Amino acid sequence: MDINKLRHSLAHILAHAIQELYPEIKFGIGPAIENGFYYDFEFPKSQNPKPEDLPKIEKKMKEIIRQNIAFKKKLISKTDAKKIFKNQPYKLELIEELKGKKISTYQSGKINQGSQFIDLCQGPHLKSSKEIDLNSFKLTKIAGAYWKGLEKNKMLTRIYGVAFETKKELSDYLKTQQEAEKRDHRLLGQKLELFLSDEEVGAGLPIWQPKGTILRKNIQDYLYRELISQGYEWIISPHIGKLNLWKTSGHWNLYRENMYSPIKIEEEEYMIKPMNCPFHVKVLQSKVRSYKDMPVKYAEFGTVYRYERSGTLHGLTRVRGFTQDDAHIWCTSEQTKQEVTKLLKNGLKILKTFGFKDFEIYLSTRPEKYAGNLAGWQKATNILKQVLQELKLKWQVDPGGGVFYGPKIDIKIKDSLGRLWQCTTIQVDFNLPERFNITYIDQKGKKQQSIMVHRALLGSLERFIGVLIEHYAGAFPFWLSPVQARVIPVGKKHEKYAKKIGEELALAGFRIEVKTENETLSKKIRTGEVEKIPYLLIVGDKELKAKTVSLRKRGKGDIGQIKQSQLCQKFLKELKN
Repeated sequence: MDINKLRHSLAHILAHAIQELYPEIKFGIGPAIENGFYYDFEFPKSQNPKPEDLPKIEKKMKEIIRQNIAFKKKLISKTDAKKIFKNQPYKLELIEELKGKKISTYQSGKINQGSQFIDLCQGPHLKSSKEIDLNSFKLTKIAGAYWKGLEKNKMLTRIYGVAFETKKELSDYLKTQQEAEKRDHRLLGQKLELFLSDEEVGAGLPIWQPKGTILRKNIQDYLYRELISQGYEWIISPHIGKLNLWKTSGHWNLYRENMYSPIKIEEEEYMIKPMNCPFHVKVLQSKVRSYKDMPVKYAEFGTVYRYERSGTLHGLTRVRGFTQDDAHIWCTSEQTKQEVTKLLKNGLKILKTFGFKDFEIYLSTRPEKYAGNLAGWQKATNILKQVLQELKLKWQVDPGGGVFYGPKIDIKIKDSLGRLWQCTTIQVDFNLPERFNITYIDQKGKKQQSIMVHRALLGSLERFIGVLIEHYAGAFPFWLSPVQARVIPVGKKHEKYAKKIGEELALAGFRIEVKTENETLSKKIRTGEVEKIPYLLIVGDKELKAKTVSLRKRGKGDIGQIKQSQLCQKFLKELKN
């Protein structure tokens, strides 16, 4: 069975059921989507459905399916279409936009039984509803959606459903979704005090709390050390630049829909930066470069700002302001393939360090809107393709998925639930070197244009941390955890010993807390478990006398006593692992 046919057919059955239950309904559109379908409706104000109404709608859908209704395609004139949909303003709007004399419609149900639904649709659909397993789909949620996705348009009600060929596939999917809800980084971020969002600050602009800041710094410190060893130099660039800079780079003409409006400072127009590239170019151009200097590598934790519609924002994974682990490499034509090879190998190594071992790799090619010439694009694409082939990596093409200035290699990581997330990107660019006249002096003393390689190994820190939270369900590995261990004294008389242990571990470089609040031992332990702290160190009379601690490990509980003097060695061994 074609799964998209099934899902598209269920979207029509959903609309059919809504028509039966809410006769005054106005219809939007209803496509098949990944894992399911949706349909947009405008309900009379007093009839807007609530989540508790979904079982009733689902029941009506099953009644319609049991009628074994057929899906029949029919081409009609625009005039006839306007008559059929005369009370449907959104359909009439679509009819006006359609080209051609004939319009494709699909009819389901039987006219003589008074149960029929007609929709504007190209199809395809199943032959009839008897092909649908009654237990293979489920309505999941109700949300708001602007008509045609434009904020200036009316907000409609969108009803979502999921659908699979069999009941088992549906059951497996729903279990995965339940697990995903437990791992939702927005909820865990609040619960673990990592980050917060505030309406007064603005949507898509997260604020990092102390523990989240430590987590973020752990990641940055690791990357800093790793990139220094790879020959990178670190720079810091401003958050705004003159508009003319973005005109030279091509962003103003080819990326404007993702940029905010210019701001005026003393009659000059400035842009909040959407990318760091032009600033890195300026550092490179601050002095003459020789072939002996190449490759030049600049890295930055650069915060950028891009326009995102409010409806697309999602926790840390889709924001308006974010920090990239950004870097640019300038090299000679002969060095390019070698540098891309190093980048790809190092990128995969870094992702594995963070616990991601399954990947999907894509070669993303020239989009419709692009800068430069076809010869440059072909050359850049061939370099990326050769690297992938020589490393014998499994990859696939993403047609048109490149950025406006060059093709790229994209690495999508699979998390613990098998979901794909875009992280690493490596882009070969002949265009910005031309636009900014980036050159170096070759062996013969002549100017040559350099090749520019853009790369972000984790992508944005916000998005990567959101994915990391969900991958580990907030239970970070020891080396990343904001708090690595918490010392818990049983009573007041044990606090001095607890503080001494905490001080010794902190001096050794570990992130330690001592819990001295006036609470019961069981509550302190429970709090530590909820906060997903890797180790809890319990000290009472017995431990004080023997100079030991009782060790509790996250996920394993009590693992026995250990000498105070051996704690540092144990934790150092954990770091190495």
